[in-house]
Amino acid sequence: MNATAPAPRPGPAPVRRLTVLYDAECSLCAFLRDWLLRQPQLVPLEPVPAGSAEARRRFPGLDHGATLDEITVVGDAGQVYRGPAAWVVTLWALREHRPLAHRLSTPSGARLAKGAVLAAAKWRGTQGNRGQRGAGQWGGRVYRRADGWAYAPGTGWTYTAPGCADGTCAPR
Repeated sequence: MNATAPAPRPGPAPVRRLTVLYDAECSLCAFLRDWLLRQPQLVPLEPVPAGSAEARRRFPGLDHGATLDEITVVGDAGQVYRGPAAWVVTLWALREHRPLAHRLSTPSGARLAKGAVLAAAKWRGTQGNRGQRGAGQWGGRVYRRADGWAYAPGTGWTYTAPGCADGTCAPR
């Protein structure tokens, strides 16, 4: 009896291009955009201002308000990376930084990547460049993330479970 093996299933689509959504009003974000464009790239990176008409046209399903609060990278096959994962995939696209991206994708490296993202958020919070978005955003006021973490310049980082922000949850 001659059995044939089933045909292999196609794997995930390869990443051939990445769009980096960045806050065009943030000096740190603009500096990093310029730095990325100067780096030799294994995967082409295209910076697009977060929340812009171009970003909304290209990615109508994204929460564009959230893309202003946290780095977001979109792959050409629809992959969406946010926060530390977005930094890691961006470094992965750069020839000289791919080994670092592989190290940051480990559990211990992921903690380091998250720390870098939180430090950048802290710095952004001191710059006063998002004040026009209202209370609870940049401009030296509280920065809130969708995962429950918030940064206030006077007190640092705090965590409130996302469903408890309105005070309706019972304390544990």
